[in-house]
Amino acid sequence: MSEANQPKIFQMIITRQGRPDSPSYQQTFNVSYKPNMNVISALMAIRRHPVTAEGKQTSAPQWEMNCLEEVCGACSMVINGRPRQACTALIDKLKKPIRLEPMKTFPIVRDLIVDRSRMFNALKRVKAWIPIDGTYDLGPGPRMAESKRQWAYELSKCMTCGCCLEACPNVSSKSDFIGPAPLSQVRLFNAHPTGAMNKAERLKTIMGEGGIEGCGNSQNCVQVCPKEIPLTMSIAALNRDTVLQSFKNFFGSDYL
Repeated sequence: MSEANQPKIFQMIITRQGRPDSPSYQQTFNVSYKPNMNVISALMAIRRHPVTAEGKQTSAPQWEMNCLEEVCGACSMVINGRPRQACTALIDKLKKPIRLEPMKTFPIVRDLIVDRSRMFNALKRVKAWIPIDGTYDLGPGPRMAESKRQWAYELSKCMTCGCCLEACPNVSSKSDFIGPAPLSQVRLFNAHPTGAMNKAERLKTIMGEGGIEGCGNSQNCVQVCPKEIPLTMSIAALNRDTVLQSFKNFFGSDYL
């Protein structure tokens, strides 16, 4: 919709919840349209004047944000039924009225704020980092082949926004599946020359409970990933790696 056809006032319907244990409810707000607005700027306009469309004074909706450049992943929410970043969701390109909801995969903190600890704890489980011995200068590290570096860079774009976990039908409060993002990070750090030292340990982790077997290959994750990370390709590669690792565990690595 062009700016000329945009309404001077548009509505935002926000799902709200005061506390984790309180019931959710919806409130509708009228927002004055301005060119180049995104969802964050619309929420900030509501925060400055928290009055519902019915004219009732209310508390300002709560949400998270940080970089406003689709880098930190903090402003993830469900916008018109799709998990995405609020900072890059432009009002001009959204169907009206705009509906904002918190992600349901994660526990609610308040309004649009959720607790993403589940995802961060999964990253700890798979040791999604490069181990080093001490803080002193270790000199230059081993070089990575350019062909490997190119696809590894694509995996490194993950900003732990949680959109892929929200879209995945296998991730829920009743499931212990760690989700696409932590699995993709396993592939990333296993590909690193130094990170490969812990490759077997990471693979053993995802071969266990809540690991790679929880993926149902719905491919919802790649459809919503803001960075277009090839998550399903990583999971396919890890399936091969875990099969090989299971043979190594059974026969011993000396035979393979």
